[in-house]
Amino acid sequence: MKEIQVGLIGFGTVGSGTAQVLYEQAERIRKRTGLSIVLRRVVDIGVDTLPAHFHNVILSKDVNDIFSDPDIDIVVELIGGTTLAKTFVLQAIEHGKHVVTANKALLSEHGREIFETAAANGVEVGFEASVGGGIPLIKSLKEGLVANKIMSIMGIMNGTANYILSQMTDHGTPFAEILKDAQDKGFAEADPTYDVEGIDTAHKLVILMTMAYGMNIRLEDVAIEGISRIEPIDINFAREFGYRIKLLAISRNYGDHVEARVHPTMVPETHMLASINGAYNGVQFTGDMVEDVLLYGLGAGKMPTGSAVVADIVDIARNISRGCINRVPALSYLPEHIKPRRITPMAELRCPYYFRISTLDNPGVLSTISGILGKHDISIESVIQKGRRQQGTVPIVMRTYEAGEANVQKALAEIDGLETSTDKTVMIRILTDHEE
Repeated sequence: MKEIQVGLIGFGTVGSGTAQVLYEQAERIRKRTGLSIVLRRVVDIGVDTLPAHFHNVILSKDVNDIFSDPDIDIVVELIGGTTLAKTFVLQAIEHGKHVVTANKALLSEHGREIFETAAANGVEVGFEASVGGGIPLIKSLKEGLVANKIMSIMGIMNGTANYILSQMTDHGTPFAEILKDAQDKGFAEADPTYDVEGIDTAHKLVILMTMAYGMNIRLEDVAIEGISRIEPIDINFAREFGYRIKLLAISRNYGDHVEARVHPTMVPETHMLASINGAYNGVQFTGDMVEDVLLYGLGAGKMPTGSAVVADIVDIARNISRGCINRVPALSYLPEHIKPRRITPMAELRCPYYFRISTLDNPGVLSTISGILGKHDISIESVIQKGRRQQGTVPIVMRTYEAGEANVQKALAEIDGLETSTDKTVMIRILTDHEE
């Protein structure tokens, strides 16, 4: 039986999960592949001992121990970040090692260089775990949906943000309190910026768009807004209107241009994504042949992400054993067919909107606000004005008909500049029927 040896860089949450999956599923993997996939080396500067059942694994603190070992076929990078991780991945490739990573930030920022270097060195790069944890999103785009033109991508791609919004919805607890609870439980990082401000989701959207459309895209091409300004009052008004608020990644393919945006979105309660709660992720691909496909599951965590990493290891091991490296292009499209595409400017977006305007309870305020909206061709579908909150401030909540983003931004700037305005308006885009 052919043996494939693996070197693992990083024995943290995902690294230890990957090692455990390889250990626990070794016999099942042998039965499915006819191969013995063995974890041979682990490198981690912060780990002094491995669990007893890894007694055959060599632990060290020098990454060169992996690169210089001629018997190691696959290097797994699980340290995160974009500096050392990039260096180690490129070094592994230049040593002729295949690479598996779960590092979405690395791939979204430096993927082009990594994949070009891998192609030049005749090795593969697996990255299933970089988007959606244990959900097979990458494999679905590369293989299951290969006969489709992908018309749209829409999904919940960050479990921390979804957990916070779900808790706010179910219990009415303020954002800051839920965030602290999530940090205490280990659902959120000590610095949650990437999660709650949409950056982590945008990294994942960049990877999926590259594969879905065969395009070059950078993180800075994505319009990004987070959830930190969402309050329980917005959750409650959304419920009154028949919506749930989710942090969505949205991309629609118009042929000559594609959308790339991440922001809080009011999703109709009847939509499949509205029912995905807690730390779960869900991504909907729409293809011209299959129509809507929803993939749902745990988007993070030790064992689910470890499962996805091992899936890549197994794929590469099979290819090594059959002598068919790069049988499936890493980015779904052949490199020569990955081209630049125009990104739809946010100013061109049209959709309905939710506004929560904080204003003094003065006569004529509502009339003034309505006049500003009308001047910018924004039609109001409904208005809710409830009692005073503090120091004479009242929230005026409006839902509009479909309007242009450019006009909305101009109108809100004018409204927020009124002497009666006491805080910046909260604006949430509403998912329309034709987007569902």
